[in-house]
Amino acid sequence: MDIIISNASGKPIYEQIITQIKNQILSGALAEGDALPSIRLLAKELRISVITTKRAYEDLERDGFIETFPGKGSFVARKNLDFLREEQYRRIEALLAQAAELAQSNRIPLEELIEILRITYERD
Repeated sequence: MDIIISNASGKPIYEQIITQIKNQILSGALAEGDALPSIRLLAKELRISVITTKRAYEDLERDGFIETFPGKGSFVARKNLDFLREEQYRRIEALLAQAAELAQSNRIPLEELIEILRITYERD
């Protein structure tokens, strides 16, 4: 599991961990049932406090992304497809809102923005 911590980021370290683990789960890089590093091991690898790692894992568990079993460790939770779909929709909506704002500020008509999206979507 690759996690990169940026001290220059304005986000707290635990939020950086949460975001990156969520992204890996949503993208499929981490699959249902995959084991996560122990809290202590991840803290050691990232050279951060165990408390910071513990907070990230607790938040991920609260949000339903991981499950923790005493004595066994933390694992990627069974996927709730509706929940994951909603999470993806929120991410897409945020990116589209940025694109719409940029288009409006540059006076790009909605029809052209839709065409740009269509071309981009069909490119792959």
